Amino acid sequence: MISRERILEAAARVYSKHGFRGATTRLIAAEAGVNEVTLFRTFGSKGALLDAVLEENDSCDEVDPLPDPPVDPQRELTDWVSMHLERIRHLRPMLIHAISEYEERPEVADFACRGRIDVHRHVTEYVERLHKLGLADRDADVEAAVTMLISSVMSDAMGRPMAPNTFLPPDEAAPRYVRCFLRMIGAPVSR
Repeated sequence: MISRERILEAAARVYSKHGFRGATTRLIAAEAGVNEVTLFRTFGSKGALLDAVLEENDSCDEVDPLPDPPVDPQRELTDWVSMHLERIRHLRPMLIHAISEYEERPEVADFACRGRIDVHRHVTEYVERLHKLGLADRDADVEAAVTMLISSVMSDAMGRPMAPNTFLPPDEAAPRYVRCFLRMIGAPVSR
């Protein structure tokens, strides 16, 4: 029996490399080691198969909330940002195709944007917890700070391969983004 997971993994590899138009059912079937009839029996159509690939790779359900209550904001945020840099780097090829095909296939917007929306909410809620503990300045522009942190992470994960010299060294990126963010919200920062 051919596993649905095997087909989805093969389709994800082909989609990441070729996008929707280039991800033919013939290529996907060959990558999965099945015939095209199996793809259509399992998913119904190429569109349904690639929608299943995007759903399978939509990691927004895996967005870990930041600790409640916060104990060590600098460490907690650095670990969290590091994890998200890796997740986005892993999804980068698929995200590039989803974003570039948005006008042609608007249904990909959910895949391309939902994670960012959830991450924004998680970080904003974390800063609210910092406020309650007196660990951040209530007058800070939290919305701008959160947007800048998330934009830095997205830009780094998506743009580093194209312009590596314009980003911080990979091992310094997460801690330095977090230190800047903490300063922006008026939270304590150590070196």
